Amino acid sequence: MALALEEANSAHLRGEVPVGAIIAVGNKIVAKASNRTEELADPTAHAEVLALRAAASTLQDWRIEDATLYVTLEPCTMCAGAIRAARIKTVVFGARDQRLGACGSLYDILTDSRLGPEPRVIEGVLKVECQDILKKFFDNLRKDHNKR
Repeated sequence: MALALEEANSAHLRGEVPVGAIIAVGNKIVAKASNRTEELADPTAHAEVLALRAAASTLQDWRIEDATLYVTLEPCTMCAGAIRAARIKTVVFGARDQRLGACGSLYDILTDSRLGPEPRVIEGVLKVECQDILKKFFDNLRKDHNKR
């Protein structure tokens, strides 16, 4: 998760919502990414989706089985659907997203047994650090907006 936080910090420095994602198979990192929605003008350029694309490319397979996804913020519905489609085995996330979270906060796509084998979900890893970077980002955004 520390590496996912590094990715989130990279996004923050670029003016993106600070979310980072790492995909590992065993002890090997096969992909890392951070949000790039603003940079790419792409609503699907969430850290998780970009990491899934990179992992699929690295592994030369859309099935990213036996992998663990580490992400700093609870995945949204789009990302949770992509995680299920990729057949990720374990998802570890830091902070909950009460507004858009699809891993228990608003919806629970990852543990819906109707969608096939459920990934293992571990939440709250480095929760405070993950929450802090998001809080700092949005506090700064509000300050900048109020200066206008």
